[in-house]
Amino acid sequence: MNTRTRPLAALGAGLTAALLLAACGQSADTATPAASTTPEPTSASQESASLKPRLVLTYDGGLQVLDATTLELVSDLELTGFNRVNPSGDGRHVLVSTEGGFRVLDAGTWAQAHGDHSHFFVADPTLTDLTYAAETPGHAVVHEGRTALFDDGTGQVTVVDSAAIADPDAERREFTTPEAHHGVAVELSDGSVVVSEGDEDSRTGIRLLAADDSETAVNDQCPGVHGEAVAADEVVVIGCENGALVVTDGQISKVAAPDAYGRIGNQAGSEESPVVLGDYKSDPDADLERPTRVSLIDTRTATLTLVDLPSSYTFRSLARDDDGEALVLGTDGNLHVIDPETGTLVRSMPVLDAWEEPENWQEPRPAIQVHDGTAYITDPANDRLLAVDVLTGEIWNSADLTVTPNELTVATGEQEHEHEGHEHEEHED
Repeated sequence: MNTRTRPLAALGAGLTAALLLAACGQSADTATPAASTTPEPTSASQESASLKPRLVLTYDGGLQVLDATTLELVSDLELTGFNRVNPSGDGRHVLVSTEGGFRVLDAGTWAQAHGDHSHFFVADPTLTDLTYAAETPGHAVVHEGRTALFDDGTGQVTVVDSAAIADPDAERREFTTPEAHHGVAVELSDGSVVVSEGDEDSRTGIRLLAADDSETAVNDQCPGVHGEAVAADEVVVIGCENGALVVTDGQISKVAAPDAYGRIGNQAGSEESPVVLGDYKSDPDADLERPTRVSLIDTRTATLTLVDLPSSYTFRSLARDDDGEALVLGTDGNLHVIDPETGTLVRSMPVLDAWEEPENWQEPRPAIQVHDGTAYITDPANDRLLAVDVLTGEIWNSADLTVTPNELTVATGEQEHEHEGHEHEEHED
């Protein structure tokens, strides 16, 4: 079992017909002055006695960066429009899905190794000038030191070393899917890529491309492809409207849902667990279905189990803790903890007042992000942010915000290797 500590304690050829490959390089509209792999922000940095993770949240009109331990406001950055935030993979930067593409935000916290020791630094957060151009920025997936960006408007996939995400001159692997769609791509440690297939009207399945860009596997039995997660042993799970696809050792298996329509659109995975947590919707005619069941996809057996919950939840409700337990933030205000191996609801811990999912998916609703044993939970109804001990349910810190929070992510300060899945809902009308 992993040791859990609060941040406070941490203070001490076949492809040619399918995909048109583009040369690696930088689009002219994203060009910026040359920078190092870890560029310094505009303000002077200072050495810190310890690693200082930071939280980045969105609100209507901008972003706020907060200290993950004290929950104190570090910086307020104005940015118009509806913005989304994604981890970049290097622990320091955050990718902001905004008008024009994925803009790189420097959260101003990082560690540098020197021999057997690490030195920690902090600086003022900065919205950099670097944007990965995208007509419609969609999923950003971090896995094993590589970050894959998907442009829904063009179908272009851009993959960059996570450690070089803030370097405008970093080498890029780029290709374009046959037709633009709301898609996703994941690059694995052997250089192979799982990429979705579809067009503007529908999504049908996935392809697996080898490191040399040849197509090695395909499955077109996944209507409504949406979301992804990586489980133990680097097994990838992709959601469908009738179950899920599981990619293992170069093979694609279909996991059928128990219902004719059983949509899994958002997943949370953990490298500590072979079981992926997913949402589950079974009413194809609902304008807004408020599900009360979640799915557990066992990647070892390619089977699916449904778990009943005492309340509904939304696409921002799913998370995993450090040991792989499945977490669901319910509309009853409880944080529900599920044993992924047995499907047992282990405990339900009150953290919020009861709430109701808004009709518009872009409207704020509670969100959860987990780091180092703490579940960070937004409370938009009261403009608050909570830090909750996942083991005990203790709210060990909280903060009143000056804005209404929407999305939330964590800049850990250290390069990330795990990928916990993507919560990126879409219009379902």
